[in-house]
Amino acid sequence: MQILAQILFVIALVAGIGFFVRNLRKLIRNIKVGRPIDRKDNPGERFAKMARVAFGQSKMVKRPVSGILHIIVYLGFIIINIEVLEIIIDGIFGTHRILSFMGGFYSFLIGAFEIFAILVLVGVIIFWIRRNLINIYRFLGRELKGWPKNDANYILYFEMVLMFLFLTMNAADHQLQINGAANYAHAGGIVGSFPISQFMLPLLDGMSNSALIIIERVAWWLHILGILFFLNYLYYSKHLHILLAFPNVYFSKLTPLGKFDNLESVTREVKLMMDPDADPYAVPAEGEEEEVPEKFGASDVMDLNQVQLLNAYTCTECGRCTAECPANLTGKLLSPRKIMMDTRDRIEEVGQILSEKGKFEDDGKKLLDDHILREEIWACTSCNACVEACPVGIDPLSIITDLRRYIVMEETAAPNELTVAMSNIENNGAPWPYNQMDRLNWAEEK
Repeated sequence: MQILAQILFVIALVAGIGFFVRNLRKLIRNIKVGRPIDRKDNPGERFAKMARVAFGQSKMVKRPVSGILHIIVYLGFIIINIEVLEIIIDGIFGTHRILSFMGGFYSFLIGAFEIFAILVLVGVIIFWIRRNLINIYRFLGRELKGWPKNDANYILYFEMVLMFLFLTMNAADHQLQINGAANYAHAGGIVGSFPISQFMLPLLDGMSNSALIIIERVAWWLHILGILFFLNYLYYSKHLHILLAFPNVYFSKLTPLGKFDNLESVTREVKLMMDPDADPYAVPAEGEEEEVPEKFGASDVMDLNQVQLLNAYTCTECGRCTAECPANLTGKLLSPRKIMMDTRDRIEEVGQILSEKGKFEDDGKKLLDDHILREEIWACTSCNACVEACPVGIDPLSIITDLRRYIVMEETAAPNELTVAMSNIENNGAPWPYNQMDRLNWAEEK
């Protein structure tokens, strides 16, 4: 019977990890649909930023309530999942609490795990209340209807169940140790080492050892199978940021937020038009060779760079970006969170075609118009509030800018107000409809 349990465990473990690797490879393939971009500069600064923002959660606490709760849940899952290593070893070799030989230190670890488990449980319940009962503005967006709202709640329910199973497993184990049951009495059952689950013992009072073993084993199996399921659910959930927040912050921009990426070929043409001292025959300096792209800007996800697609998959849908967006706050259609969610949805459409046909074939859809409307992107003020607010380094503005660039430079379809301003700049050197010779006429007026 024990051998059969070990075989079943290994099968479940291999299947769970194998499916996760399969999804991970699909994720990498989808991100590589985008254009390559070099973000390997300043590795020291990038690692420091990743440690501060992704691991240290420095931007989360700018909203203290949700930030502190998130840190508790975040640390709780990291620390509690240390025990998963022991569960895996026990499952493979048929042992029970193999690390209990560490004695008092092991008891301390179990106690710490349980304290974090109850903190995670409380934190998750508060998150559920905030998301479902309190009308917080950033949780009421139109893009959070249906699956996004349900996904957020599914994860909360799942975390509650995992914590309950963990405490139930420990409570039954503790009672079996007190009873001196075979294979349990040696497992480090020191009074006080189960500071939370010991309060569940009255619920188990009077049960036989065989019934307690069934409860302990069922909770043990459901706990590890739940973790494997959770691992594979991540790909389909906004909680993929648990894994992607670290590379996303590492590859985020290091330049000032207000600095836009300019195309060298376009910059040179503008200089020739507006700078009387520009040399039309100047040869670009080494390392600055002008490169004329096949397409200016972006109309679909293939035109975006790989970091922008990584951004889309990393989006936590927390809505901090939208809550800070002045356009959204004044009733405009724009929601930076929706920009990222729409981009991810389009990547998934493209990825589905790649999975089915082995290569991309035009499906008659694009990111622009079919997912993101022009009214949305022209509502943006380019203020970078969304970029500053994001706790994991996502840059919705870069996608908006690339979509605008395509509309203006490929379709020549900018809004009339912008077309007039650009024509004035071209003709008069300024966005106002006045000849350069007439600009000081106002000074002569009495």
